[in-house]
Amino acid sequence: MSISDTHGRALPAREARHGKARARVLRLASATVAAACAAFALPAPALGAAPASLQGTVTGAGKPLRGAQVTLMAGSRSGVTQLGQATTDTHGSFRITYTKPADGVVYAETTSQQAHRLKLRSVVGFGSGGAVHERMLDKVTVNELTTVAATYAFAQFGDQHGITGPAPGLQNAAATSFSLADPTTGKPAKALTGDSANQETLTTQNTLANLVSLCVTDSARCDRLIRLATPAGGSPPPDTVQAVLDLARNPTQSPARLEALARAATVFTPALTSAPRSWILAVRHPAPEVYAPGRIAFDAKGNVWATNNWKPGTRDPSPYVTVQDPTGRPTLGSPIGGGGMKGGAWGLAIDHSGAVWAPSYGGNAMSKYSASGKPLSPSAGWKDGDLVKPQGVAVDQRGNIWIANSHGLKGKPGVGSVVVYPHGDPRKAVTITDKSFNHPFAVQIDGRGRAWVTNSHLSYQQIRESGRPSKVGGSVTVIGPDFKPVTSTTDKSLQAPIGLALDSKGNAWVANFFSSAVTEIRPNGTVAGVRQLPKRVFPWSVAIDGQDRVWVAGFGNSSVTLLCGVNTRACPSGASVGTVLSPTDGFRNAAIQHLTAVQIDSSGNAWVANNWSKIVPPTGGVGLVELIGAATPVCTPLTPLPTRPSSATTSACPK
Repeated sequence: MSISDTHGRALPAREARHGKARARVLRLASATVAAACAAFALPAPALGAAPASLQGTVTGAGKPLRGAQVTLMAGSRSGVTQLGQATTDTHGSFRITYTKPADGVVYAETTSQQAHRLKLRSVVGFGSGGAVHERMLDKVTVNELTTVAATYAFAQFGDQHGITGPAPGLQNAAATSFSLADPTTGKPAKALTGDSANQETLTTQNTLANLVSLCVTDSARCDRLIRLATPAGGSPPPDTVQAVLDLARNPTQSPARLEALARAATVFTPALTSAPRSWILAVRHPAPEVYAPGRIAFDAKGNVWATNNWKPGTRDPSPYVTVQDPTGRPTLGSPIGGGGMKGGAWGLAIDHSGAVWAPSYGGNAMSKYSASGKPLSPSAGWKDGDLVKPQGVAVDQRGNIWIANSHGLKGKPGVGSVVVYPHGDPRKAVTITDKSFNHPFAVQIDGRGRAWVTNSHLSYQQIRESGRPSKVGGSVTVIGPDFKPVTSTTDKSLQAPIGLALDSKGNAWVANFFSSAVTEIRPNGTVAGVRQLPKRVFPWSVAIDGQDRVWVAGFGNSSVTLLCGVNTRACPSGASVGTVLSPTDGFRNAAIQHLTAVQIDSSGNAWVANNWSKIVPPTGGVGLVELIGAATPVCTPLTPLPTRPSSATTSACPK
């Protein structure tokens, strides 16, 4: 004998036994409700909370959907549960009374007997646990636009059966959906309509919503949508939520044919007038003093910190670090001055206490800020270790702070050092020198506590002497936990290596500015492969997501390139290590300028730093840009290798 859930699916034997006991559980006193919900692997309701009421309207193709089934759902790291149900009236309206869950997210899901492939979703709210204050709506619109917004924001959480996952990524993802669509009105969010840089994403989202609307009005075109959204080697999506989800996870899928199909619907305008490069939804987040941002890092809550090269509209050194919450709003008193900041460099790291370390390039110093945004370093910063134009920063497993002491672009060839503040104490600074050092730029820590350092060779003198910028050379040095260099790797592809990142297996992926190549180096220092990118990319930075896919920020052509990493199971059928998964010239969008940084957050968003807006004359870029739902989440801060947050363990991330 089997017992089915509300979707008609047969439950496992263990859940069936719990199903038989359900009547008995319901007779127990309210004090046992939380324990009963835990036994069913469902989120516990907030005990003693007054019932909440949700009013809503469901529309399809711009008209009320009569007789639609609306289900209010809650999702958390414990699983998914149903909070209530209703059927829409002739006006598409409904009301559901429910008890708010203790944590996680709440969303409405709609199906219709008149359109069997149609499934719509809308975020209703989210609890505490993320970086944005909890929010719960009492009025909601469920339509095609809210479906696209919710599906992209939750692209890395759950599937068509429900949304689930650990904090803070899950709650932050719900907050992020408000950057795409307003679930109260069912219209595009102000982040899209109020910033001309986001116009491309506005029209792309409207086009996706128009595609969904075809499943309300035209079954033949709906079937075509399902076929075109089916990933290579994958199963056809059963409904519109899964179709949109497949496009969010496979953004190069059929852009020309789907855009042509979408022209049959005009519910949401403005829409695309030509085929997009991809189905990426990129949102620029401008904020005060976020100008010429160089490097970004995420704290444990999911706030995004940034160093900034210049003051807005100038080339004067910025005295601020900035912090934005997952929706792009300033937080923690941002912009934050003091602590010796004078022109933020390409470096930013968060230590085990949550304190933030940022290099002051113009001040030849290090600045430190508390997790709450208070300067902890003196007014001139810390200069211990004879810092000269510091760049990359990293924190190892013992809490040591590693600094790539670059000596700047105007220094002679062969200069530079690596400075370590043992356990974060500048007074005990250790300066490491080695013959392989040549303008050290980036530093990252591997699983063995070793520091990987790029030697960029970036000096004006060396560039002049070489005659050809593509031949400046470069290397990567590995330093042991005892502060002694272990090995140095050279290769013809290493031409001005700048950023690097380490995957979960300890392989280093290095961005080479002048060769426009990404070099993969094994943990033993040997070169595993070279991935050549188009010449105009000029890659600056690399990040690895929670499935070891490789994200590359292009300074030259304002792009983000995605490569298949060592976990080929996370890539489309037929892909191998290094296969380009984005368009050949990368993901591009009008919101993206000349990039120097890319990082992945715990919600699965890839964030990039708009360092310059123009190369001639050099002009600062504006804001950070978020590629929503495009990546696999990683624990933040890095621990130090990329790890995907898990709901199966006591703590979602390693301590």
